[in-house]
Amino acid sequence: MTGHTPRTVLITGTSTGIGLAAAVAAARAGWHTVATMRDTGRAGALMDAAREAGVQDLVQVKPLDVTDAAAVEACVAEIVAEHGRLDAVVNNAGAGFVGTVEQNGMAAVRASMEVNYFGVVELTRAALPHLRASGGRVITVTSVGGVVGQPFNEAYCAAKFAVEGFMESLAPVAATVGVQVALVEPGAVTSEFVASQLDYVTELLSTAGPYTATLQAYVDRTQKSYGVAQTPAEAAAPIVELLGAERMPLRVQTSDWAREFVAAKLTDLDGSAVQAMTSSWLA
Repeated sequence: MTGHTPRTVLITGTSTGIGLAAAVAAARAGWHTVATMRDTGRAGALMDAAREAGVQDLVQVKPLDVTDAAAVEACVAEIVAEHGRLDAVVNNAGAGFVGTVEQNGMAAVRASMEVNYFGVVELTRAALPHLRASGGRVITVTSVGGVVGQPFNEAYCAAKFAVEGFMESLAPVAATVGVQVALVEPGAVTSEFVASQLDYVTELLSTAGPYTATLQAYVDRTQKSYGVAQTPAEAAAPIVELLGAERMPLRVQTSDWAREFVAAKLTDLDGSAVQAMTSSWLA
């Protein structure tokens, strides 16, 4: 990943939050950053931040819906044609969903899997031939919810669990052809993503039926937890560190809180400690 040709990174979901912060930080670190988003009409905040950082010439905005396989293939091919290489992919695009399957049905589960899991797999698959050529890397933003299943996040956590399993399985295979794989696991982050989910849940409470009381308890607890949330820039910092690292670890948590939260699961062999913890959120 050295040489005179500028390194190129593709980052998805860059209109707000972690993706926006990661795109600007990657450009500041000298990467030519292809920042993708479904609606490029929302690129104003990203480009304003890039100009403020003095890196607007290193940030290129492209449209991309990761659930559209043809668009993914075309976007990757276009980047390689324009820049001659692709050195890294940061899978950041995602969509939250709060609710429970009895009330919300299978369509919500499938929609969550499409953007949070299949979109990640599709982009990774399309990028791998070019990452093999450059000795590149795949960095995927999951969540502590990809390790610890959380109440009223069944669809979202299922998708993030799937991403974790996919990448953990892919990592040793990709390494044999010179491609490194890493997972970034944020905890609570202050962003429009979070605000939109809480707004949605407020509406959901009116149709929660037998789950109303426990959903309200969950919402109350979640709102309080954001008092110690990271900023998007803080959560994005490990992504840029991984881009520049000689050797990436498989997993990186973005805060001490996230490390402690994930560790509770990884040492809980029968699941009782995690169940006691998450059940207490519904009291």
